[in-house]
Amino acid sequence: MLVRHRVALASAAALGAVVLSVTPVAAHSAEPALSPVAASAVAPVPLVEPGAPAFCGYYDGSTTTRRGQSGAPVREVQCLINHWSGGQPLAVDGIFGARTESWVVHFQDLKGLRVDGIVGPQTWAALRAL
Repeated sequence: MLVRHRVALASAAALGAVVLSVTPVAAHSAEPALSPVAASAVAPVPLVEPGAPAFCGYYDGSTTTRRGQSGAPVREVQCLINHWSGGQPLAVDGIFGARTESWVVHFQDLKGLRVDGIVGPQTWAALRAL
């Protein structure tokens, strides 16, 4: 009985390794399924008319935002950067850390703005003019 149990565990471990090796590919190639409750809690993103300022809905002001800060303004910056970038998206976690600062610097450089990693009035305007 002990041998059969060990064989079953070894088989389950091997099958688990196969599933885990395939799952990340499948997880990134399809839309996540939402439960009926979660689906109803997700608000649709409104379409923005060309020329209208872009907003993600976290914050609509233009307070200077920089590394070390957190909250709704930081979430708005992260979300707006994700909208224009084609690379690895930022986590919209509301924490202005090194990765967010790096993306802000990159964005400022591409837009010909002063490159300082701080989201001031000019950077806000450029982010919203997507």
